[in-house]
Parts: sequence; C-alpha cells; structure tokens
Amino acid sequence: MLRLFVDTSTWLDLSKRRDAQRWIVSLRVLVHQGEPQLLVPDLVIEEFERNRERIEHSMTSSIKQRFKDMKRDLEDYGSSDMEDAAELVADLARDVPLIGAMTTRNFDDVLALLRGGTAVEPTAREHESVVSRGLEKRAPLHRQRNSVADALLIELYATASGEADLSTDPHAFVTSNSDDFSAAGGDKREPHADIAELFAAEGSTYALGVDGLNGILLDHFGEEIEELFADSDFVEEPRRLGEITDAEKEFFDRIWYHHSLQYEYRLEDDGDVDELERLLKIAGPGRRRVQETYTEPGQLGPYTDFELGMLNGKLSALRWVLGSEWDFLDT
Repeated sequence: MLRLFVDTSTWLDLSKRRDAQRWIVSLRVLVHQGEPQLLVPDLVIEEFERNRERIEHSMTSSIKQRFKDMKRDLEDYGSSDMEDAAELVADLARDVPLIGAMTTRNFDDVLALLRGGTAVEPTAREHESVVSRGLEKRAPLHRQRNSVADALLIELYATASGEADLSTDPHAFVTSNSDDFSAAGGDKREPHADIAELFAAEGSTYALGVDGLNGILLDHFGEEIEELFADSDFVEEPRRLGEITDAEKEFFDRIWYHHSLQYEYRLEDDGDVDELERLLKIAGPGRRRVQETYTEPGQLGPYTDFELGMLNGKLSALRWVLGSEWDFLDT
C-alpha cells in the first residue's frame, strides 16, 4: 500500500488551484477503495486550518482590488466609448464573492481528506530527535527561523518509513517547502543532504509540490489514476451575478405570463366582462413584451404540470441565491 505523507504547504497549494478537484476527487475515490493511505499528523490539520482563512482572503481580496484598479483607470484615462468596459469590470468585481465560494469548496474538501486520514501522533522519540536536529542545525532546522513543526514532520516520516517494509508499503514525503526540505543551491526536487538518507532506499520518495504528488500517483496507480483524472478533470465556473438575475427574470416573466392567461380564461368562463377588460388593459403591454422576448417554441407554454413545477422550482432556487427565502414565488 502506498502511504502518503503530505506537508501542509502542498495541501494549501493544491487548495488554491482552480483545477484542484482533479486531484481531490481522485484521491477521495482511491482512499475510499483502500489505497493510498494518508498519514496525517495533527499539526498538519492545525496548520491547514490556521492558514486557510488568510489565503482565502488574500485570493479574493487581491482579485477584487485588481478589478477596482482597472475600473478606476478606465474611468480616469479611458475615452467616452470605454464606459461599457468600465461597467463590465464593475460587474466582474461584484462576482468576486461567488469566486470565493468556489475557492472555499477546495479547502473544505481537502480538510475532509485530512480528517479522514490516518492520524499520526509524535512520541518522546520524535521530540528528542527534533531537539538533536536543532542542536546540530540540520535541515529543516538549518536556517534562522522557527521550523520545529517541519522538523517534527520529517521525524514522523522517518519513523513511519523506517518501520515499514518499503518493498510492499512504499512511502512518499511531499512538500512545497523547498527552502527547508530541498537540496540547498541545487535541484529543488531533491531532498536536502541532511535528510537525504531517509530517501536513499527503494520505496521511499521525496517529491516537491503538487507536481510531485501528481508524479507519485501516476507512477504508482498508472492507468487507474489517469482514468480518474480524466473523469474529474473539470473546472466549475461560478455563474456571474448578471447571469443569475437574467435567468430569474426569464422565469418570472414566463410564470407571470402563464398566470395572466389562466386568470383571463377564468374570467371568460365566469362571464366577468368588466374585470376581463381591466385585465387586458393592465396586462396587455407586459404580455406583448414577453411574447416579443421569448419566441422559441414552447417557451410560453402550454405547460404540463411537471413543466410548470420545474419553472417554479428554478425560480425559487434562483431567488434563494439572490437572498429571498425558499418557496418565494410571487409574480
């Protein structure tokens, strides 16, 4: 069984990627099937949760600021025919919360993977090894910074891989922290000389970042992971606010038109001529606008009960997204 030791830095890098679901979904399926095993120390989960809010905020706020800067430049330096472009940029800026919500999904999914992994707890042995590593200034404690958590992580990997039969249970350590773990002044895909012995044996692999994780999965699972990648290699683009409001207006118009006709038919059956004249006077202009807008066959009915139910369901869902309560269907 492949046993993966993935550093917090790589999980965070993965969560920031627009195509992250490619790996997240594939890992979820493979873990559910029984392999690979994710070895997850509590410190990885704690670091992930501690850093995610900052990263999520920086991702969305930087995008929003760029849109604001673009809009200001268009207004300050653009000609009169650039007004439409400025308005488009303003619309995109309003969509940032939706983009942020899609980003949050990646972080939530990765956190679920971590919490579902195999917990790895440090013992006195690993803590003593960290102290020794620090006194000897060996990587990842070779720089003037607090890398105790990183040192504990590599000691946990040393214990896990050292106690395993690597011929049947290969281990891999994956990190994006090349400054602390990778070769100094050399190929960052290679481990630092102070930890190189941990990866000298066949079946113990050092990998750098998401690309390194990708390579390990491809090497171990071959066609199986390629098929999973193909099935899950998608990027869901959030709907823009303008698309949502346009769709809400369409379903409002079509349902209102249907109700208006149904009311007319009831008045005709009841013989209420005065109310019928009043209805046609009030609803006439609105009907003509709807008829001119929705010209495809079937768009304005007649509807089956199922079709009408679908229209109302879509209107309810869109209104909920825009802030209304569920089942608000007034037209």
